[in-house]
Amino acid sequence: MTGSEEQLDDLLDTLYDAVSIGDRDGVIEAVKALIAANVSPEIVLYDAMIPAIQEVGQQFELGKAFVPEMLVSARAMQGGLDLLRPLLAQANVEPLAKAVIGTVLSDIHDIGKNMVGMMWGGAGFEVTDLGVNVPPARFVEAVRNGAQLLGISALLTTTMTNIPATIQALKDAGLRDRVKVIIGGAPITADFASEVGADGYAPDANRAVSVAKQLLGLT
Repeated sequence: MTGSEEQLDDLLDTLYDAVSIGDRDGVIEAVKALIAANVSPEIVLYDAMIPAIQEVGQQFELGKAFVPEMLVSARAMQGGLDLLRPLLAQANVEPLAKAVIGTVLSDIHDIGKNMVGMMWGGAGFEVTDLGVNVPPARFVEAVRNGAQLLGISALLTTTMTNIPATIQALKDAGLRDRVKVIIGGAPITADFASEVGADGYAPDANRAVSVAKQLLGLT
């Protein structure tokens, strides 16, 4: 291995570590250095950033990391993604799928939704975040505009009824078959997801990635 290759490997390792510990400034600095060294954006994303955030997610599932750590790492990774996104577009790197995410009508909770959106973005999806208090019509519009994956969040028992209302709105618009719907949030269960006709249920942000890939046939 040449000195140049060793330096690039060191930079990729540095980026991996920065994402893992949630060092946003470190992530940005490492990505800038890799871009300056003409490393392809795909290598930066798939050889360092995605493996790092996957490791954080696995630690979360094992109970060795918690929501704050995942959130900090996801935000740090987002700083690198902001730099990579235009380069990926220039290189004609297609996203895995077009994803849309939002919190249902009358619900303004967003931490879990934000984490899922960032994890999906880090995994290679093109993510549009509709925000909170999203009426069914806006979800329908997003699917009409080409979304292949729809993430719907509800954090209250009083608002979770807006999930089946949204799914019904997709059916009424003749769009239900165009999109995979994943739901999640504190009061949501796998049984509820099955009852309301969702395609999948994700109890946390890390599994939201694996469920999405499975539903879209990307595993």
